[in-house]
Amino acid sequence: MAPTKFQYSVFGLRLQSDLQLPELLEADASSRSQVTVRVGKVPDAPAPGPGPHPTDGGLLLVIDEVACYFVKDGSEIIVEPEPDVPDANVRLFLLGSAMGALLHQRGLLPLHANAVEVEGRAYAFMGESGAGKSTMAAWFHDRGFRIVADDVCVVDFADGARAQIRPGISRLRLWRDTLDATGRDAADHQRSFFGDDAPDKYDVPLARPCSTDEAIPLAAVYLLERGESLAIEPLTGLVAAEAIFANTYRGAYVPLTRSSHDHWSASVKLVRNTPVFCAKRRWGLEDLAEQYSALLEHALQVRRP
Repeated sequence: MAPTKFQYSVFGLRLQSDLQLPELLEADASSRSQVTVRVGKVPDAPAPGPGPHPTDGGLLLVIDEVACYFVKDGSEIIVEPEPDVPDANVRLFLLGSAMGALLHQRGLLPLHANAVEVEGRAYAFMGESGAGKSTMAAWFHDRGFRIVADDVCVVDFADGARAQIRPGISRLRLWRDTLDATGRDAADHQRSFFGDDAPDKYDVPLARPCSTDEAIPLAAVYLLERGESLAIEPLTGLVAAEAIFANTYRGAYVPLTRSSHDHWSASVKLVRNTPVFCAKRRWGLEDLAEQYSALLEHALQVRRP
């Protein structure tokens, strides 16, 4: 009997997978797959050590004590797990770093950002790890707004110019203190990663996930930074483009996947056609409602004209 093949959709792509991926939305089995995920033997690394290794025809990702992932031609990911590794650990890097490499191979623009839908438009909030992206998304989620993307926000362009977001993985990954601050119980959620030194993060399913067939127009991009008080200022030109470069998801993979030209073109097109802002805010979990309400009001003002 042939092994079961699972069908999913994410980032506007259809996936056929040997692995069960409960984080993704299931797709119609009759749909044509654009990406294949299979378990098998990956090529030998051209150099020792963990990390990304460019090889002929693809990119090999070596994650110590988890798995190796061979990403090829923007259409295939081969996964070779280490023995006895929890499935959740294998999926975390498959849907994160390996998928990031595949998105770059396809010439798409993945931002290290969360995106929220407000009045039919998407607003992306990008920033370094710990900048509060997922905490902000949880705040919006709990007030009835749809989350379009968590951590990886894929931008493409309609009509050659208009930026739009392709919905991502239908869950939030939240730190334990954010669970507590938003009234959630860690016992109700699965850990994102298992191990003695695993980060204290949990997967939280979305109440109203977006259909991955949707493409939601992008109204604005916000760069979250630390500040003494909330202040929002526009970024333009080279400064805006540099913010996009610095907050590209797995940006170090761009030259390794030979996608520098596509990345540059998409980044320039984004800042030419979409407002980019820097939002400085106080770090921490205090005054969340005040700061996020002010950001929401700013987003609405961007949308109304």
